[in-house]
Amino acid sequence: MSIWSLIAGASWIVQLVMLILLLASIVSWVMILQRGFLLSNTKRSAIAFEDRFWSGMDLSKLFRQVTSEPDPDNGMEHLFRAGFKEFTRLRQDSNADPDAVMEGTQRAMRVALAREQERLEQNLPFLATVGSISPYIGLFGTVIGIMNSFRGLANQTQATLATVAPGISEALVATAMGLLAAIPAVVAYNKYSAKVDQLLNSYDTFSDEFSSILHRKVHTRIKQG
Repeated sequence: MSIWSLIAGASWIVQLVMLILLLASIVSWVMILQRGFLLSNTKRSAIAFEDRFWSGMDLSKLFRQVTSEPDPDNGMEHLFRAGFKEFTRLRQDSNADPDAVMEGTQRAMRVALAREQERLEQNLPFLATVGSISPYIGLFGTVIGIMNSFRGLANQTQATLATVAPGISEALVATAMGLLAAIPAVVAYNKYSAKVDQLLNSYDTFSDEFSSILHRKVHTRIKQG
């Protein structure tokens, strides 16, 4: 007896459960691939930007370059643009307090970091939901299928294994589909969550280092003035 014949012979409730699990699995795979490409591109872009940042290039020149050709996947570049733009704007005021300049700059980078975190964590809650509830949805379909099998058994004069086996088999297909939807979603969620944490930690480190550089620049200017 093929899997397809088991699915075709299941009750409409079990078939509905299987359809929900199939759709959840398809959508989660689309998100798994999309998140995978995005996080890989983001990490690659961050490494490339750090190389440019620490190459000794003038920060104003780097700012002009990344502003003229912005990379939408580069979170570190977003932090740099937000911080340097605010730093330049506040420093135009000759009477600006250095601490106020740095506070405004760090606030701009914190906002950029929060937006970047939101972008990186997008769709991860859906993967977590699919991973946690799919086995239960599959189990629900199995319970319904087994109940139908035993109800059909009550109408038989003689109960044999051949009588109940097809019904139980079609019921277990729902559990298998639930696990097939859940396992990749859980694996991807754990893997991508770790990657997001790693990226956010690197952004935090970059933000601190960039703040230190700007702090030296703004205080050097005061001493020279």
